[in-house]
Parts: sequence; structure tokens; C-alpha cells
Amino acid sequence: MSVLQKIDRYLKATAMPPTKFGRLAVRDPRLVHDLRRGREPGPRMVRRIEAFLAAQQVQP
Repeated sequence: MSVLQKIDRYLKATAMPPTKFGRLAVRDPRLVHDLRRGREPGPRMVRRIEAFLAAQQVQP
């Protein structure tokens, strides 16, 4: 699953606006928009996004 697919699933599950996700995850409100238009995130950005998503998981 691509990082954009993971983001889209998270956005759908949380009803979070894409700009808010970008701001919180990597301080870039245009992140999701740019990814949808073909921007390729570097390895460091992918790690930051995945770390943000992992931190948002509800702990049992």
C-alpha cells in the first residue's frame, strides 16, 4: 500500500481535512494535494508520515 493510500484511509476514517493532516504530520498543508498530483515523497518524509500515522493508532 502506498503512503498516499494510507493517508487516504486515515482521512476517511477520521474525517480529518487533508490540509490539517499535512500540517500535523509534516508541517505542509499542501502535502496531500501535492501527493495526489504526483509528488513523490522522499524516504525521510515517508518515515515522518508513517510515524505520525502509527502515533495516531488507538492503543488497546
